[in-house]
Amino acid sequence: WAYHGDDGNAFSSSTTGKAYGPKFEAPDVIGCGINWRTGEAFFTRNGVYLGTAFSGLKHEMNVYPSIGLKRNGDHIRANFGRQPFVFDIDAMMREERATVRAELNQADASTLHKPDDETALVNNLISQYLAHEGYIESSHAFAADLQFRAAVTPGPAPSTSGNGSDSFTLSADDDIHASQRQKIRKAILDGDIDRALKYTQSYYPLVLQDERNKEIHFRLRCRKFIEMMWRYAEISAVTNATSEVGGMDKSIESVGSNGHANGSEENGGAALTDPVPEEDEQEEDMEVDVPAYAAYNGDDIEMSTSVSSLVRPMKGNDLLSSAVAYGKELQAEFGNSPNPEVRKVLEDVFAIVAYVDPKSSVVGGLMDVRGRVGIAEGVNGAILVSLGKPKSAALEKLAAQTEALLEATASKAGGAAGMVNVQEDLLAAR
Repeated sequence: WAYHGDDGNAFSSSTTGKAYGPKFEAPDVIGCGINWRTGEAFFTRNGVYLGTAFSGLKHEMNVYPSIGLKRNGDHIRANFGRQPFVFDIDAMMREERATVRAELNQADASTLHKPDDETALVNNLISQYLAHEGYIESSHAFAADLQFRAAVTPGPAPSTSGNGSDSFTLSADDDIHASQRQKIRKAILDGDIDRALKYTQSYYPLVLQDERNKEIHFRLRCRKFIEMMWRYAEISAVTNATSEVGGMDKSIESVGSNGHANGSEENGGAALTDPVPEEDEQEEDMEVDVPAYAAYNGDDIEMSTSVSSLVRPMKGNDLLSSAVAYGKELQAEFGNSPNPEVRKVLEDVFAIVAYVDPKSSVVGGLMDVRGRVGIAEGVNGAILVSLGKPKSAALEKLAAQTEALLEATASKAGGAAGMVNVQEDLLAAR
């Protein structure tokens, strides 16, 4: 397949071309693309779409770009995406995605097995998700709204797939567990790993001891070290800035978790005597709806990086010493693990110590607050399993299954499946 500049013709497995587009020469910019959904190839000239040049291309074909030059001394510059294209390929992709979405909305699903009541199915998915994630107030509000609508809507009450209206409400025990799980989740998302460990030990003492949860316990312990180094980096930055401005060596208040001033038995510091911090007695009835998938725009994540203030002052060097001591504990406990992945994680985590500004280093990704989300999910899932409940919400399983099916379809046949992104198109915050 080719588009010739000397006559503007397009050639398809033949020496005889057909009229396609304008002639081109230096300094024209020629672009080429393939629409795997339609199996068509196209060219652009100086950012202008020239239309379909060839059709019948298959996903399994091995197609390579090539350029032919006719005169000695001719040269070209190729751009495979490192710089913006002259042609607005993003607009074309948006149009293709809109086309695919429209086709999906018009798809005939009459041959599929439908639930007795689609609305009830969706309501149950939402209700179960809210209960699973521990959003107590939201769950009760949602249930009350459904019951109100059922009361004011004429006709028979909406079906709940045989579960009755109780499928929209949490029991008293569920409320208690949801509140406790939410407090553990919030502590992790705030970076307060010590508090999360204390809550977990107090509410669910056997969960982290379970052999099935060794991995999540290890990840939680490693996250504690990361948070300690995070805080040390913050203190060092503030101390350096203060020294430059005023020359004063101020003591910085350390933040309560992860072996900071309050310490824990795990890092050799002074442990809090109460397994549940005293200030949290006032938080028992307060719900904080923290999303399971933290919403973020670009690189800015909407998540608190603050932690507990139950602390005494600690200088940066003291915190670094505590972090190093805690790191030695991790090394002694997990350094000889037969699992190479565990040893690799330890190496990566300990590498943070080597950098003055670890957040901007090659290991900076480890300090991303989004790393807290996966650990919070893992701990929450482990607790739910210990309570005899599913590890993941049905809505999450539905999304994961859809992603897996799309990936499998795209890898085998390409086409429209590659135009659908469940996370970006359906789950991302708008």
